[in-house]
Amino acid sequence: MTLRDFDAGAFLRDHWQQTPLLIRNAFDHWANPIEPDELAGLACEDCVQSRIITRLEQAWELEHSPFPESRFTQQARAPWTLLVQSVDHHIASVASLLDLFRFVPNWRVDDVMVSYAVDGGGVGAHFDHYDVFLVQGLGRRRWEIGALCDDDTALLPHDGLRLLADFQPTQEWILEPGDVLYVPPRIAHRGTAIGDDCMTYSIGFRAPSRGELIEAWADDMVPDLSDSDRYEDPHLVQQDNPGEIGADAIERMQGMIAELLQDQTRFARWFGQYNTAPKNPEIDWRPEHPASADDIRQWLAAGTPLVRNPASRFAFIRQSPSSVLLFADGHCFACRDAAADLAQRICAEVQTMVAPDCDPEVLELIAALFNEGSLAFDSPD
Repeated sequence: MTLRDFDAGAFLRDHWQQTPLLIRNAFDHWANPIEPDELAGLACEDCVQSRIITRLEQAWELEHSPFPESRFTQQARAPWTLLVQSVDHHIASVASLLDLFRFVPNWRVDDVMVSYAVDGGGVGAHFDHYDVFLVQGLGRRRWEIGALCDDDTALLPHDGLRLLADFQPTQEWILEPGDVLYVPPRIAHRGTAIGDDCMTYSIGFRAPSRGELIEAWADDMVPDLSDSDRYEDPHLVQQDNPGEIGADAIERMQGMIAELLQDQTRFARWFGQYNTAPKNPEIDWRPEHPASADDIRQWLAAGTPLVRNPASRFAFIRQSPSSVLLFADGHCFACRDAAADLAQRICAEVQTMVAPDCDPEVLELIAALFNEGSLAFDSPD
């Protein structure tokens, strides 16, 4: 399945983080990746984050997973929607949807949330702080688009939902299976199911806030700072007023902080680890017994391809033409030459074939990723 007649360059130039875009019949052959019953089954599992949102006459009701199976056989009191997070981490056919949107860098991808709604179901008018592609899987859904929002936009009082208090739609479309709607960050939107068995795949992208970055970066730096690394003023001169904090002191203290913040090499390594930290670490592919390089070579000799754990995150930063830092599940691997080539292939390919006569550094890298549960061999065993 591929995107049909889609110009990624034109989309990024004209619409990405700018304006919504409706793409009719976006795929050469659309096939719904997961059935409603299978989605409901995921929502009953302890390790899967999901919600049910019910639209009452004067309010919204929010329920959190896990749900008993009986929850989906009850007679509906009002229009409701089931939302299941990170379905791509559990269902390979859903994960394959991400391959269609690789014109956006992998490190920006968050997950694929899947929603199922009965007639009239929806989550209400809201806005997100990130880009999203809304892929219609089954049934029909009406999407309404409104104005650009910000932190001052009025919201309805609700502890668990951020719903707009005043939504005025300016555009409206009805999506059929295989249609895609792109919505930029902070654009108000509302989706409502038209008929039962309405399924939508929301492909969301990560957009860390300045506050999140500063807090996490500082948390990483502080443990390595020496308590003896303190403010000094060896050329102190007497002030006219002892109550003044002088400009020189302010500049020197700010410089103590800025010097660390501007360490781009350290920041790059930290961000690679921070960005690839697993979202669902409970999806654990680590082997019962660690594999050696010899074990890896034997599996490669059998012609078995390597596959990525769907819950794992991979990225790399280029250091030189022949070396990269590979990041996987919050770990950093310094790779050179053949190992660097493999690292880049792993980041780009769903399955990776490696020759058994590869360099020892390649075997060591594969063994490390295999033993961490980031990679596995695609075989019945």
